[in-house]
Amino acid sequence: MIEVEHLSKVYGSTPALRDVTFSVEPGEVLGFLGPNGAGKTTTMRILSGYMPATTGTARVAGFDVHDDSMAVRKHIGYLPETPPLHPDMSVEGYLYFVARIKGVPAGDRAAKVTSAIGRCGLADRRYQLIHKLSKGYRQRVGIAQAIVHDPPVIILDEPTVGLDPRQIVEVRNLVRSFAGERTVVISTHILPEVSMTCNRVAIVANGRVVATDKPENLLARLCGKANDYDIELDGDLPAVLPHLQAIPGVAEISVQLLPNGRSRLRASCTPECEPGKDLAAAIVTSGLGLHELRRTRPSLEDAFLQLTTRENLADSEAGGLDGDIDSESAAIAPDAKSAGDPSARGTTEPDTDRGVGSMTMATGDDTARAEDDRAT
Repeated sequence: MIEVEHLSKVYGSTPALRDVTFSVEPGEVLGFLGPNGAGKTTTMRILSGYMPATTGTARVAGFDVHDDSMAVRKHIGYLPETPPLHPDMSVEGYLYFVARIKGVPAGDRAAKVTSAIGRCGLADRRYQLIHKLSKGYRQRVGIAQAIVHDPPVIILDEPTVGLDPRQIVEVRNLVRSFAGERTVVISTHILPEVSMTCNRVAIVANGRVVATDKPENLLARLCGKANDYDIELDGDLPAVLPHLQAIPGVAEISVQLLPNGRSRLRASCTPECEPGKDLAAAIVTSGLGLHELRRTRPSLEDAFLQLTTRENLADSEAGGLDGDIDSESAAIAPDAKSAGDPSARGTTEPDTDRGVGSMTMATGDDTARAEDDRAT
């Protein structure tokens, strides 16, 4: 459904994306995960036709985002980080307005708007002015405008930023409900967002995709050899350390002294051994008080930190990027020579034909037509 190959984006001489390649299958929910400034928003903007790439190709629903931009826009619903809402319109009036400019036939608009309102939990806010809504409800309206024309692909850029915990859960549940029926790409820097909503994750750092897989496969591949035990105890620590270090499979023990007088140990063991019982027995036999012994499990956060740290180190050693690139603030340097060269597109100013995502105001005539549409 989405195919991205060797995508790059350069602002002047500053690279924001470098040789990005990934794909998304029909009905899949992909988490595009990375730290701030990693290139997530730039990728989402290219996929949605909001800006051109410098090099590389991207196809959405079978259409090239550069050569068939309008066809791509008909097949996607895009929620930018800041939803493109008109505060002085009602929820329903705004969705009629969006449905009309997205090409929904007049006879289908009422059903499409009602469906989007119901799907996003906006029935009790249907006639309320958008500027009177809470941030959580405004985010729902943003998602509703992305799905009102019933697109097969939905692209969400940081959909839960700034929401309270309850609102976050509601948005996650809504996104999960799309799985299987639509292809969804979620750009986020929030790890729980990915683990709770996505079938697969692409981790991006410094403009590169450094790993793509199911979360559980990433953990197995990157952290599968981790076999550590955390121990909390009190008593004569020097007396027990030699016994713990002598247990087969225990490779290393680190010690941390706690403020309450206890000690916390981390026993790093070889992957094939399970020395939990032997560790407990050695501590009890030595007469020490054992308060906790648990085997630690790697998390998606561990995999994320390992991959992004590795990428940062590689860039530093290679003299790569001078820090993370924020595509919002990077300067765009016009290059007249490349304007007609598709292999170097994107060094000029982005397209001004940005569709719904860039709407800034609704004229009185537009609002009147939206109300007329609703009446029909």
